[in-house]
Amino acid sequence: MPSHILHRTMTATPPLAVRGEGSWLHLADGRRILDASGGAAVSCLGHNHPDVVAAVQRQVGVLDYAHTGFFTNEAAEALADRLVGHAPGGLTMAYFVSGGSEAMEAALKLTRQHFLEKGEPQRTKFIARRQSYHGNTLGALAAGGNAARRAPYAPLLAGSFSHVSPAFAYRGRRDEEDEAAYVNRLAGELEAEFHRLGSANVAAFIAETVVGATAGCVPPPAGYFRRVREICDRHGALLILDEVMSGMGRTGTLHAWEQEGVAPDIQAIAKGLGGGVQPIGAILMNDRVIAPIREGSGAFQHGHTYLAHPVACAAALAVQDVIARDGLLDRVRVLGARLEAGLTERFGNHRHVGDVRGRGLFLAIELVEDRATKAPFDPARRLNMAVRERALGLGLAIYPGGGTADGHAGDHVLIAPPYTATEAEIDLTIERLGAAVDAALAA
Repeated sequence: MPSHILHRTMTATPPLAVRGEGSWLHLADGRRILDASGGAAVSCLGHNHPDVVAAVQRQVGVLDYAHTGFFTNEAAEALADRLVGHAPGGLTMAYFVSGGSEAMEAALKLTRQHFLEKGEPQRTKFIARRQSYHGNTLGALAAGGNAARRAPYAPLLAGSFSHVSPAFAYRGRRDEEDEAAYVNRLAGELEAEFHRLGSANVAAFIAETVVGATAGCVPPPAGYFRRVREICDRHGALLILDEVMSGMGRTGTLHAWEQEGVAPDIQAIAKGLGGGVQPIGAILMNDRVIAPIREGSGAFQHGHTYLAHPVACAAALAVQDVIARDGLLDRVRVLGARLEAGLTERFGNHRHVGDVRGRGLFLAIELVEDRATKAPFDPARRLNMAVRERALGLGLAIYPGGGTADGHAGDHVLIAPPYTATEAEIDLTIERLGAAVDAALAA
């Protein structure tokens, strides 16, 4: 029977998933797929974790929906207390939405309102980075630097956003530069962009703490975000960190920024917040952001129908309970070290793998035609998609990406297993990925 869903591709109907269990997805045709990327780094506890399922069932039986224009709810209050009750990095308030794109939209609007109520309405400019991704709504897309996703909608995107170079050492660091010199150059470029725009006109700098889907698990060079934080503070701008993909334990700490020695003014989170069990995202913010609004209009001029949805918040709270109770941040670090070592052993000398990178259970390999020059494959070959299809045929789901090198050319494959994966599943991921890469290259 033909599907009446507008799928992501209209050339073929995707296989039908009928059941999930732990790290595995079961398809209608009988195949069993090892979900080594959690979709898009979403399923942090795997599929159908019994504690989370039970929490959702309990909440549905008590309160299924309450509009935030009229009410708050216990699940949302408890989740906010869990996330910011102890003021991590100075973050003290939470605002719950339905996903990462909504979170970034909310962050942009909150930043704008902050400066309006602070008496600095001229701050309308946002600086972000090329090779970044901040979501697919028009505002979030304009903030991001994903060239391919932006291109069709360029005439609709706001002109309030400019982009500087990514902190992407494999592609951007010069041969004669050490890490400190590279950071100095990036900081100098950001400083220059503030001056080009007029520093009093800049509202915020936006960045993924560890870059996700657009460039493939790119960690920042040491000291980079400390320099960024200093520049933003000196010019009176906010720092917005997008941890939709890299946050909530994915890199081995609950927040990826903990490893950078800085904290943001506004943080976006989503995927690992609720583990895919219900659609949920959030922004976390500090008192500096909220104070002018609290003392002024007293209301954030923004909203959606499903803000702080009770069932979604109950699911997310259960996910965070499991992460804390079962010591899964330690587990991420242990499994991440095993995965990185295995990928390095399998691909470290591979003639067509230029880089193995990432943190925790957030790792990627970049595929290149020539290791010496880092030259990417012809984009027409769509190698990342070929690896994805070969992997699926071998019973492995991974997350492919194109345009890695410059927004047009380049291929990478992202691996983000659940925090609850077994050592055997990590090893099987490496084995099947190696076979998929070799088969795709041989085709």
